[in-house]
Amino acid sequence: MLLVSGMQKKRRPVVDYIEKVQRTVTPYMRADLVDWLVDLAVRYDLLSDTLHLCVSYIDKYLSVKPVIQSNLMLLGVSSMFIASKYEEIDPPSLKDFCDITDNICDQTEVVKMEAKILKSLNFEMGNPTAITFLRVFLGSVSEKQKTPNLKIEFLASYFAELSLLDYDCIRFLPSIVAASAIFLARFIIEPEVHPWTSSLCECSGYKPVELKECVLILHNLYLSRKAESFQAVKKKYKQHKFKFVANLPSPPHVPSYYFEDHSHIDEGKLNPKPDEISKPSAQSTMIP
Repeated sequence: MLLVSGMQKKRRPVVDYIEKVQRTVTPYMRADLVDWLVDLAVRYDLLSDTLHLCVSYIDKYLSVKPVIQSNLMLLGVSSMFIASKYEEIDPPSLKDFCDITDNICDQTEVVKMEAKILKSLNFEMGNPTAITFLRVFLGSVSEKQKTPNLKIEFLASYFAELSLLDYDCIRFLPSIVAASAIFLARFIIEPEVHPWTSSLCECSGYKPVELKECVLILHNLYLSRKAESFQAVKKKYKQHKFKFVANLPSPPHVPSYYFEDHSHIDEGKLNPKPDEISKPSAQSTMIP
């Protein structure tokens, strides 16, 4: 775990590459690309690991190489091609990936871009992502339960994928995104119970106050206050196999009390101040 924690810092992208490196790419263009890649991943039934790894490759490449808008699809599909070969047992073929672009990207172009991406990665393809840490942290929680809470797992995975859409989330380490996703998932499932336990604090190494900024961004994404025009992730997690978690109601705000330092937090022992919880309303959910 220590090795992976150190690796996430070493292999992270430049957190402000759009301002420092890119000339024409904007956060909106990046989000549009990621939204399309989510649809691609759903179509080929790719693992969440593959999607997260793909986006990490894109951000790493954009950290060092300026890219024009017309080449973003090529960068995206080439990154997914690499990630799928790394993660999937039976990855889609090169032809499959080109076909899904309506042959806007041909096979020769993808192979050439693949080489450029691998060079930018120094051929280090095993980047730890939010999904990597999500499994570790959720494993810590499930050890104390007789059966896993699939709703929390799917909801946390949903938040982790929503984070991929938002350029602002690049500044957070994958472990912080994972911890924040679990924090928010537990809050939405049980708003009146403190979402962060002593075991989660110990396993993740993060106190609630260290997660506050990321949690609030994820909450805004969930309530469609940010990136509302990008619906692929939401559509994915509205499916039965993910227990329709994208439809779950949420209070409009996470109480500030939950981010205070409570070193004595234990499972379900610390409840919020009564006046700090707002009940979910139709206006506060993602349901149209």
